[in-house]
Amino acid sequence: MAVVGIVPAAGRGERLGSDGPKAFVACGGRPLVEWSLDVLESVCDRVVMAVPEGWDDGSEDRVVGGAVRSESVRAALAAAPEASIAVVHDAARPLVTRELVEACVAAVRSGWDGAIAAAPMTDTVKEADPERRVVRTLDRSVLWRIQTPQAFAADTLRRALDVPADVLAAATDDASLVEAVGGSVRVVEAPPENIKVTTPLDLEFAAALLRKRS
Repeated sequence: MAVVGIVPAAGRGERLGSDGPKAFVACGGRPLVEWSLDVLESVCDRVVMAVPEGWDDGSEDRVVGGAVRSESVRAALAAAPEASIAVVHDAARPLVTRELVEACVAAVRSGWDGAIAAAPMTDTVKEADPERRVVRTLDRSVLWRIQTPQAFAADTLRRALDVPADVLAAATDDASLVEAVGGSVRVVEAPPENIKVTTPLDLEFAAALLRKRS
């Protein structure tokens, strides 16, 4: 049962203010993506990255990504036909732990179609209309903020990704595509430090946490 890590790393990182691909911005003294690769490689049999055109090096483990995130996931998964479990993880979450990846993989091995890292909602959440008038207050006890890694039965993920480009473009994560084809998806609680680097402040915070971890 081959476990393959999939890293969509073709994003440009406009909100980060980067001149190049977000995944290769320096964080804690090394490219952002390398922190995640270390962890994925300790769990997975192989890791495939989807990178911007011109950043592929001709190896089987680097492929050119798509215009949107899920297109990049599809391209990377297509390069790993041996995968029976696919672990999708964003390069922008450098503080991922081996334990979290293993927990997601274990859930898929136990029979779930997908298992996704998530944090329980702690803030009060309200729904508002287009004029920003509050419509209702949601029950936060059943709400989760979804993160990565996200592990899937690879054949289910392949089927979920076999949709038109506009459907891929609208997907905010791969789990929603798996849900759309009837897949069963379980949340796995993530540690608080599994943050996503989006802004320069996030980058500084992640670097500080990585230095402390080291």
